[in-house]
Amino acid sequence: MSILPRTIAIDGPAASGKSVLAERLADALGYFYLDTGLMYRAVTNEALTRGIPIHAQDAVTQLAETIEINVVPLEHHCVVTVNGRDVSDELHRPEVDRNVSAVSAYAGVRRAMTEQQRRIAERGNVILAGRDIGTVVLPNAECKIFLTASVDARAVRRMKDRLARGQQVTWQEMRAEILKRDEFDSSRSVAPLRAADDAVYLDNSDLTIDETVQRALEILQARAQVTA
Repeated sequence: MSILPRTIAIDGPAASGKSVLAERLADALGYFYLDTGLMYRAVTNEALTRGIPIHAQDAVTQLAETIEINVVPLEHHCVVTVNGRDVSDELHRPEVDRNVSAVSAYAGVRRAMTEQQRRIAERGNVILAGRDIGTVVLPNAECKIFLTASVDARAVRRMKDRLARGQQVTWQEMRAEILKRDEFDSSRSVAPLRAADDAVYLDNSDLTIDETVQRALEILQARAQVTA
């Protein structure tokens, strides 16, 4: 029989669909899913809530090292708490969107979050999604997928998400924001966005979520270990 990979890393740029894919795969496989981006958003949101200047790297790092962040996956979403307070509905505020890249680029913040992420991954049967999972957090993950899509496709997705939350935005604004985010994430000095050397590329620009999930399952099957 075949044994599917016990640790799965999914990386990719903003609005590529990492979170949705990881969630759907976790549901299909009965795995634990951790959206690591939510942890950086939680740090960013907490700094904004406490009035800590985002540019104050030492203060933001100290915050990341001292708060307790928990991510609990439910049927169709994740509940994120900071020191026991549910902050799930606050993590996609425009203010968080604008500042999370800066916070996630701080080396101290990344160290604090990476430590927590690795502890979770030690359980096995886990899927982590982010931007440096296959390269930094879980370099020995048994299967790595780099999920990507065209800038135009990602801008449409992000625009639909914002409109669904009641935020008035245009496609042009979302496209400019995504291009800016891509440049920042790819050029930062700490854990830049890039595909691991052994990652499998999956471009879902023209795929539905069901088709994306099916392609990912095929990748996992190809990476499965065959045992007697």
